[in-house]
Formats: sequence, structure tokens, C-alpha cells
Amino acid sequence: MKSSLLFLSLFLTATLGLAQDQVPKSLLIENARVAVIGDSITEQKLYSKYIETYLLACTGRTDITVFQFGWSGERADGFANRLANDLAVFGPNVATTCYGMNDGSYQPYNEAIGKAYEGNMRRVIEGLKAAGVTRIAVGSPGGVDPDFFKNLDGKVYNGTLAQLRDIAKGLAAENSLAFANVYDSMMEALPKSKAVLGATYAPFGGDGFHPAPAGQLLMASAFLKALGLDGEIGTITVDLTAEKTTASSGHRVVSETAGTVELESTRWPFCFDASTTEGGSTRSILPFTSFNDDLNRLTLKVNGLTSAKAKVTWGGASMEFTREQLEDGINLASAFPATPFDANFRSVMGAVGTKQAYETVAIKNLITHFRLFAEDAKSDAEFAAALGTLKNKVASKHAQLDASVRAHLKPVAHTVKIEAL
Repeated sequence: MKSSLLFLSLFLTATLGLAQDQVPKSLLIENARVAVIGDSITEQKLYSKYIETYLLACTGRTDITVFQFGWSGERADGFANRLANDLAVFGPNVATTCYGMNDGSYQPYNEAIGKAYEGNMRRVIEGLKAAGVTRIAVGSPGGVDPDFFKNLDGKVYNGTLAQLRDIAKGLAAENSLAFANVYDSMMEALPKSKAVLGATYAPFGGDGFHPAPAGQLLMASAFLKALGLDGEIGTITVDLTAEKTTASSGHRVVSETAGTVELESTRWPFCFDASTTEGGSTRSILPFTSFNDDLNRLTLKVNGLTSAKAKVTWGGASMEFTREQLEDGINLASAFPATPFDANFRSVMGAVGTKQAYETVAIKNLITHFRLFAEDAKSDAEFAAALGTLKNKVASKHAQLDASVRAHLKPVAHTVKIEAL
């Protein structure tokens, strides 16, 4: 019996691995229209804002459009019911989903919970495909912080959420879709951060399950990886001997003289809040996750340095590095606590926040109610035309807000200065 179970386990593992290998490396096709879908955690408009800002500012692409469809208190069946109607106003071809926190019913796991979640997530996946969305990153639920979660023993509920994670992973593999492991992204960082910053550190929010910015960055990381982002922001290579600097796509060398290089960049590093200790700051979680290594690599390489060390000044900050570190390459986005991109990044994220706030109002207060009049529209052409006009007005307003976001995406001028020590 044990040998049979072992064989079955190995078979399933191999099958899931094969299915995941068949998932395309990048879901972000040309003219990608990305729907970010989920419950109240999505409606917080934090991880969705981080995803959109990254896709616009860090990739350097201008052909990606994002619309978030978060709905407080929702389970997977709720979205399955509104999917066809609500998505029609946007027409996505890429989607991310994040359900499970409410689907677990804040109870210890049982078979009925798992069966309902699996069935409803199947409906979501099938509905997305029927709507023409075949590039899907199926997200697991996140986790809860036992120091703050009061609905149930946090460790017990994390067990429930882990079961739902496995169901979501299985569905992704079964359908050859990408899987965003939100649960592990969050739960691997939580104990590491608590060990250093203490039990009062609250990256998952004051209630333990609506994440603060630190936890939301972990969520964004899982989805960005699932979407297929390789994390390469750019490489700047300075040859001090030849006084020659080269830069990868998205970065232009404007001038250089005696170790000082002026650049202009249309691909930006992801920028973080200031605090290193508060859950309300994205920076605070960075030591406990691989976000910068995986998704935020703006590399400076320096050749021809004759001294053992050098001072590198980038924007208004200076740091010292060894010759070996500079030859291997340093990640400017990780090494410097402040960057020349910070103000521009904040302005884009602010505009994204305004746009996404409109999306919530438009979907919850207007668009979702159109389905109530579907039968009337079938028999009343004038009424159908009126609904069509409203949809077009929403789409037009959304396009205006999207354009206002892009107006902030201007090339950033910055200077790198290298001084031998």
C-alpha cells in the first residue's frame, strides 16, 4: 500500500511539473490587457498598484494596460457569477486571480471547503477562457499573521490556506496555466521578519490578513514572477580605462567624463518607501525576500579600476564598493537606500492609485449591475443601446485615466560618478 501511494505521489509530482513546464515564460503578450482579480485584499489596491506600476515603469513597455477587479468579501463563486458581465467593459487577454482567504470560511480545513473552492475556481478558469482570456496566473490565497489574526488560531487557519494553495496549484497545472504562489511568498518571509523586527511587526496588517504594504509587496512579487517577468531592469557598464560606457535597452548614455556618466532611462527600478522597520513600508520587508534579486536588477559594472575600492555616487547618495564587487556588478536598486527615480516613481504610483480607485467605483457601483438588465436589453434595443453607451463612457473615462498615468512616464536623467579610493 505504501509503495503504491509513493508511486502515485511521484507520478502526480512529475505530471504537475510537466504541466508547469508547458506554461509560457511570459504571459505578457503584445498589447497585453491585464485583469487583476480578487477579493478585498485586491480591492485594497496595493499589490495591484505595485503590479501595474512595475509593468508600466520597470519594463519600459507602452503596450500594457491594467484594470483591477477587486471586490471586498468575495469568494471565487462571486467572481464566477459576475465574470462575463464585468470583464466585458475591459476585454482582457491576461488575468491574475487571488481567491481563498474568504473561501476558507475562517475555519479548520475540511473536505467540503476544499471541494467548494476547487469547483468555484474551475468555474473562474472556465469563465475566463470563455471570455477569451487564456493567459492566466492562478494565484493561491496568502497567509495570516498569528500575532494579529483573531478569527481563529492563526496556525490552524494557515493550514486551511495551505490546503487551498495546493488546490490552486493543481488547477493551474491541470490547465497548463501559470501559478502564483502567494502563500509561500508571504509565509516564508513572515518568520524571518519577525525574528529580526519582533512580534509587533505587522506586514500582514493590523487584522493579520489584510496585508500592509510590506505584505502586499510579497504578493506582487509572486504575481510578477508568475506573469514571467525576468527582473532585468538594465545594465550599465563603465570602462574607466577607455572612458567608454555602454548601457542596455531602456538606458541611454548622454555624456561621460573622468568617471562621471550622465544617463537617461525609460526603464526604472522599482522604488520603495523609506522605513526599514514598519509594516506600512515596502522597504521593511526587503531583507527577508528576494524581490530585488528576482525582479529589480539595475546593474552597474565597472572595469579598469586601479584602486582596491571606489566611491560610487548615484543621485544624492554615495557608497563604497571593492574593485571585485564593481567588476562583478552591483545592483543599484538594492544597494542604494534612495534613488534618482524615487520622486518619479511615486508620481506614477499615485496616478495608478487614482485610476484604480475609479475602477472599483465603476465596477461595483455601475458595471456589475448591468447583468440585472440582460433580459430587458435582449428585447429592448433602445435600452440595450443605452447600456452600451454607459459601457463606452466608462471605457472612455478609463482610457483618460490611463493616459494620465502614462503622462508621468517620462525619461529620468541621472548621474553615476565613480571615484577611486
